[in-house]
Amino acid sequence: MDTPAIRTENLTRTYRLPRRRWGKAPAPDAPREFTALAGVTLDVRPGELFGLLGPNGAGKTTLIKILTTLLAPTSGTAEVGGLDVVSQARRIRPFINMVSGGESSGYGILNVRENLWLFARMYGVPTALAHDRIDSMLGVVGLTEKAGSRVSHLSTGQRQKMNFCRGFITDPKVLFLDEPTLGLDVTSARAIRGFVREWMKQDPSRTLLLTTHYMAEADDLCDRLAIIDQGKVLACDTPGNLKKRVQEYPIFELSLAPGSGGWAKLGDLPGVHQSTAVEKPESIEVKVALFEEPAIGAVVQTLATNGARILALKKVEPTLEDVFIELVGHGLADAEETTAKGAPADA
Repeated sequence: MDTPAIRTENLTRTYRLPRRRWGKAPAPDAPREFTALAGVTLDVRPGELFGLLGPNGAGKTTLIKILTTLLAPTSGTAEVGGLDVVSQARRIRPFINMVSGGESSGYGILNVRENLWLFARMYGVPTALAHDRIDSMLGVVGLTEKAGSRVSHLSTGQRQKMNFCRGFITDPKVLFLDEPTLGLDVTSARAIRGFVREWMKQDPSRTLLLTTHYMAEADDLCDRLAIIDQGKVLACDTPGNLKKRVQEYPIFELSLAPGSGGWAKLGDLPGVHQSTAVEKPESIEVKVALFEEPAIGAVVQTLATNGARILALKKVEPTLEDVFIELVGHGLADAEETTAKGAPADA
C-alpha cells in the first residue's frame, strides 16, 4: 500500500485568546482558548486532488499551516510524504509549496518577474528553467504584460495571480492551495481551475490539497473532499457520493406541453415513490421521485401512451450545499455569520 501523501491523526490546535482586547478586559465567563482543530484525521492519496470545504473559521487554514510546517499542532500527528511535520520539517519543505488567497507576498520594490525568479532560486530551480516556467505561468494567468511592473503597483487581483504563479514554478510534489481564487473575477477563476486540472493530469505523482468555501469550485475540481466545520471533519468522500447521501430517491423533472395527459397517473406506477405536478399556462411541470432510476422508462412510456408531449426531461441532482445543510444544519452563508467569536482571523 502506498504511503499517503498527506496524513493526519487526531490533530488538534488550540489558540490562547488574549486576556485584553482593544484595551478592554474580557467578560468573566469569556473563554480563554479557542480550538481551531478538534481531532482531525485524514488520509490524502498520492496523485489525488483533495479538497477541504468549509466556512471561514472552520479550521482549514490552520490545518494548511500545520501541514506546511508553519505551525505546530497542539496534539496529534501530521505527515507529508511520510515525514513528520514537526521533527522532519526541513526534509518536507523542499518538495512542497503553498498559495494563499488574499496573501500579500512578494517584495514591492521588485517587479513580477524578479519576484518569481527569486522564489524559484530559493528552491534551487536553475535560472533558465525558472524563466521558462515564469513565462508559461504568466501566460496562464494573463500577467505577461505586467512582468516588468513593480509588485507595489499591482492591483489586489494581479498580486493574487502572481502568488498563484509562485506556487507552481517550483514544480512541487505536494501543493497546498488555500482559497486560491479568492478575490479573482469569474474569468480568471475559471482559467485557474482549468490550469489546475491540466497540471494534475500531466504528472500522476502530484498531490494537491485545496481549501475553499466555494461549493462549485470544490465540486468541479476535487477527487475527494472533506467537509470541515468548527475544527471537525463532518464527512469525507467523493463529491458524487456526498451528494447521494442527502437524496434517498432519484428525482426527475419533466416539462410537458399544455393539454398533455397521463401525468395524473404517474404516482400509481410501481417504480414511482411520489409524483407532483404544477399546471402553468405554457407547460405542465412534473416532478417524480423514483425507487430506482430505470423506472423513468415506465414514466416516459405512460406519458407517451396518453398523448403527452415531453418538452424537457432532466434529472435533479443534489448539491454540495444540500450536503452541508444536512450535516451542519444551516447553509454555508449562514455559517459565515455564526463563526465562533474570538477565533483567529486565519483559523
